[in-house]
Amino acid sequence: MTTTAPTAAPLSDQETAPRRPVDATLTSVQPVVPGFHPDPSVCRVGDDYYLACSSFEYSPGVPLWHSTDLLTWDLVGNVLERADQFTAATAGASQGVYAPTLRHHDGRFWLVTTDVSGGGGQLLVSTEDPRGPWSSATRIPGLVGIDPDLAWSADGTCYVTYCSTTADAPGITQARVDLTSGEVLDGPRRIWQGSGLAHPEAPHLYEHDGWWYLVIAEGGTERGHTVAVARSTSPEGPFEPAPHNPMLTHRSTAHPVQNTGHADLVELADGSWAVVYLGVRPAGTTPLFHVNGRETFLAGIDWADGWPVVDEHRFSQAPVDRSFVEEFDGPRLHPRWVVPSASVDEVVREQGQGRLVLAPVQSPSGDASILAARTAGLRWRAETDVDAAATSDTAPESAVPSGTVSSGTTSSGVALRVRLDDAHWCEVMLEAGVARAVVRIGPLESQVGTEVAVGARRVTLVVEAAEPTHAGPDDLRLLVSQDGTDTELARVDGRYLSTEVAGGFTGRVVGVRAVGGPAVVHAFRYVDRG
Repeated sequence: MTTTAPTAAPLSDQETAPRRPVDATLTSVQPVVPGFHPDPSVCRVGDDYYLACSSFEYSPGVPLWHSTDLLTWDLVGNVLERADQFTAATAGASQGVYAPTLRHHDGRFWLVTTDVSGGGGQLLVSTEDPRGPWSSATRIPGLVGIDPDLAWSADGTCYVTYCSTTADAPGITQARVDLTSGEVLDGPRRIWQGSGLAHPEAPHLYEHDGWWYLVIAEGGTERGHTVAVARSTSPEGPFEPAPHNPMLTHRSTAHPVQNTGHADLVELADGSWAVVYLGVRPAGTTPLFHVNGRETFLAGIDWADGWPVVDEHRFSQAPVDRSFVEEFDGPRLHPRWVVPSASVDEVVREQGQGRLVLAPVQSPSGDASILAARTAGLRWRAETDVDAAATSDTAPESAVPSGTVSSGTTSSGVALRVRLDDAHWCEVMLEAGVARAVVRIGPLESQVGTEVAVGARRVTLVVEAAEPTHAGPDDLRLLVSQDGTDTELARVDGRYLSTEVAGGFTGRVVGVRAVGGPAVVHAFRYVDRG
């Protein structure tokens, strides 16, 4: 449901809706940045748009996207790539890096975020080139909370507005900050409690036509999620709420996208406005299940009676194929690859010339870390070619790099895993010449389905997100392929790898890991099936 100011044209009026190609889908229905990309923040510099998202326990952190039309986005890097910015080893599932704000001011890009697993305060980095490198992190002390925002007044004063999480002063809070030193110059002080719903958070502050607009999320990031707005003649308030709040919500509707919130507005080069926001695509039966986490959607903004009004029919886009092939030919990995609770350098021992050598690494919880990419579609197939000869009980213990964790035996193997968090995953494991399926749901971990002996030197491990055979969002098929022939080992109900079951703030990733000792991977293919 999109609520509007009284003078705004009805969004459902088909006569006023823009024409779009027959095969195009509204960007309020199909995400512009699909997969686990929550809490989007966007800024424009000339004709270029840049968008950053939360990354939680995954490293490198804060994926950075570029576009020239707000519709087609390319991943150009990750902001937090070094230990002097973010130490992933301290972050458990759904911890780590929370919502960022990305802004450009006086020729420099600034990004502020919260590392809830780090040393406290808000984390600030900057650069002249968004493709990096970004500066070492500066901690802004004394601002206890999440979801920090950056805004500058005409005299150059920088305001950090955030969601305070202190018991004595919860709500939307603000301080004046010297970004060069990270020193808090004034405050913090509470500036708005929201419209009255639970969990006012995710503030963003904008100046437009003589007013300062404060856009926030409310209701929690589940089905009751909303976006509300207030305004003032001063960036410090007092703020007057809009009469038509919430300005965006899909709660209690049959809209295919739910949990809509955490919005960030941007002015286009032609003077029009747009908004990016998070949402989920639940499927199955009650209570409905979403698996890709919170994704990034796009809508237009109109201004009516001095208030922003969301137009969900403004933008549309033809389907985008998110398939990719990684053959590990070059010296650097594509920025899509991330690792939970560890760095890529810890997991990747060697790469190039068509092979990737992985080392076994444990996360702080004791679970295995994997080299993974976010799943982008609702139906897909992921497969990796592995060297079966290297997955035997002959790999010496001395081959395991220092700092990694061995199983204590001389057996080594490789696995292709779909992960939601440390306690919710399934995988195809190849070890000692045998392929098997393993599933973990909470504290329960078990081999399931059938085992298959592997005779070929090189085999392909496969996972598919297929049509559901139960009441869930999908089935996960775990397979092994030899000489072009697939053999299904097990089929897992996708509900067990959903946020509604596991909780948390992330979405599915799929990737590879070493088991017991070094593992060799020759290629990885992701096929988007819609």
